[in-house]
Amino acid sequence: STPLDLYRVLSRAPYLNEIPWPQVHFFWGDERCVPEDSPRSNYGMARQSLLQRVPVPPGQVHRIHGEDPPLEAAEAYEAGLREFFQTGRSPGFDLVLLGMGSDGHTASLFPESEAVELEVRAAQQRWVTANFAEKEQAWRVTLTTIPINAAARVVFLVTGQEKAETLQAVINGPRQPRRLPAQLIRPVEGELVWMVDAEAARLLAERSGI
Repeated sequence: STPLDLYRVLSRAPYLNEIPWPQVHFFWGDERCVPEDSPRSNYGMARQSLLQRVPVPPGQVHRIHGEDPPLEAAEAYEAGLREFFQTGRSPGFDLVLLGMGSDGHTASLFPESEAVELEVRAAQQRWVTANFAEKEQAWRVTLTTIPINAAARVVFLVTGQEKAETLQAVINGPRQPRRLPAQLIRPVEGELVWMVDAEAARLLAERSGI
């Protein structure tokens, strides 16, 4: 839900006319394992709030097929990424937009989950994996940190006072990636940007005296 307002802004002037939409390819950082017409679908939300309103060619929209079995959807999405980027190393995203949950998760990398354990142990070799969300008791498909940390720019968009303590812990606290998976996001050569509202940044402001 966090990027919904951002998508709406991008779909209107001046961004509607200033961004070279016909040259943009869209990929997904994660997806719930639901049909595309589900109100819980990340693709469905992006389609309604942005993609239907800007001149992006349909062939440049690369969604995760959440309606398929989780493991199959993850394998198919990774295969599509490898075919598109034509590399065995890691895909070269120009921009990755991430949110962060109040529990410290990002994309669908959840605290204490199997996918995060593989990341912490540096045993993850996949670009895309299926991960089970215990809180929802449901599967999701997510990028791993391999493609995220290879991006030219990674932007976190974080809003809401309920995330203030977690944001403070992620940025200024000790490194605890099993509990706070957002700490796993460390671009290798790219830029990391945090875009936060005043409520989410409340404790950061107090710490810095702003």
